[in-house]
Amino acid sequence: MPVELYRIDDRLIHGQVVVGWGQPLDIGLLVLVDDVVAASEWEQELYRMAVPPEMEIRFESVESAAAKHDDLVRDKRKSIVIVADIGTMQRLVERVPGIRSVNIGGIHHRAGRNQKLRYLFLTPDEENLLRAIAARGIAVTAQDVPSARTVPLDELLSGEAAA
Repeated sequence: MPVELYRIDDRLIHGQVVVGWGQPLDIGLLVLVDDVVAASEWEQELYRMAVPPEMEIRFESVESAAAKHDDLVRDKRKSIVIVADIGTMQRLVERVPGIRSVNIGGIHHRAGRNQKLRYLFLTPDEENLLRAIAARGIAVTAQDVPSARTVPLDELLSGEAAA
C-alpha cells in the first residue's frame, strides 16, 4: 500500500501524528527517518513510548529508508514517513523518485525563522529547500492536522497564508 503521508515535523512522533493523523488514516506503521535517531537506541526507546501497540515504528537513516522504500510501498499496512527537518526530506526525495507529496506539519520558532502559519516558521534557506523539493514535481503543502485547511507552498511562501 502506498505511503499515506510524507511529513516534516520537528517534534517527530507525538500526539498530533499518532492520534491526529494516525487514527483517521488507519496507520499501522510509522517510519521515522533521522540519521541521529537511527543510530541511538536510547532515542528510539523514547519514541517507541509514544506509539500505541497497534502501530509499529521503524527507525531509518536517509540511506536505509531510501534503500527499503520499495518494501515499504509493498507493505499491506498504511504508513507515515516522518522527518524532523526540510533538509532531511530534501535528501530523501533525492533518493526516492516515487514521492509525490510532502506535508509540512510543524516547524517551530527559532532565531532567523519567520512565521508563516501559527505552527510553521521558516528561514530563507528552508524556503529555498522547499522550492527545490517542489521543483521535482512534488506537491508541498502545510497542514498541521487532517481537519485543517491545506495550504499550498506558493500561498505559504507568498505571505498569503494567514499567520
